[in-house]
Amino acid sequence: MSDAAPAATLHSYWRSSCSWRVRLALRLKGVPYSYEAVPLAHGAQHAAPFRALNPAAQVPVLRIDGVTLRQSVAILEYLEETRPAPPLLPRVPAERAHVRAIVEAVNAGTQPLQNLAVLEYVKGRWGDEERLAFARHWIEEGLRVVEALLKDSAGECCVGDDVSFADLLLVPQVYNAERVAVDMESFPTVVRVVRHLERIPAFVDAHADRQPDAPMSQT
Repeated sequence: MSDAAPAATLHSYWRSSCSWRVRLALRLKGVPYSYEAVPLAHGAQHAAPFRALNPAAQVPVLRIDGVTLRQSVAILEYLEETRPAPPLLPRVPAERAHVRAIVEAVNAGTQPLQNLAVLEYVKGRWGDEERLAFARHWIEEGLRVVEALLKDSAGECCVGDDVSFADLLLVPQVYNAERVAVDMESFPTVVRVVRHLERIPAFVDAHADRQPDAPMSQT
C-alpha cells in the first residue's frame, strides 16, 4: 500500500473472504486505504452505526470518492471502472466473460452456503461437526466447478498469466476450504494457481492473518 494519505476507508473483518477480495483489489491498484475493523464474531455488524452503512449487516463496505459502496463484486467493478490500471479484467470479451463465470462460481455458488450467517443460523440445530461437514460439502462442490472452469483457461493465474477478479475470489475461498479440511488434492489446478498467487506481494499483504484485527496468534 502506498505511503500517501488514505483515499478510502475499508470496513473489513480479517477472516471475511468478501473483505479479502476488496483488500486485494485496493492493493493491486495501489489505492491507499484506512482499515476499520468490524468484529463479526462479536456481532458488531448488527449494531445500528454499522447497519446505517450497510443495511445487510455485511462486510465489506468501502467509502471512497465520496460514495459508500457495498457488496464485494460491485466494489471490484467500481474500482475497475474508476481505476483501470492495472486491469483486473481481460481485454478480450470472451475471456472477460470467463473470468466472471469463475467469479460467480465462488460468489454465488459457494461462499453464501458456507458463510458465517448460514453457519450461525444452523448452530442451534446441528453440532459443530455437522456444521463443518455442511460447509465442507458446499466448498467441495464449488471447487469442483472452479477446477473444471480452470482446465482450459489457467496459466499462472485463473485465466492466463494475468491476475483478474477470478484470482481475487479464489484465494480467500481456498483459505476457507483449508480451514474446514477440504481435501485439496482433488483440485490440482486450483492449488497450483493459488500457490503462485500467494507469492505476489499484494496477496501476501492482503492475507487474513496479516490484518490488524487478526488474533496475535495468527501473525
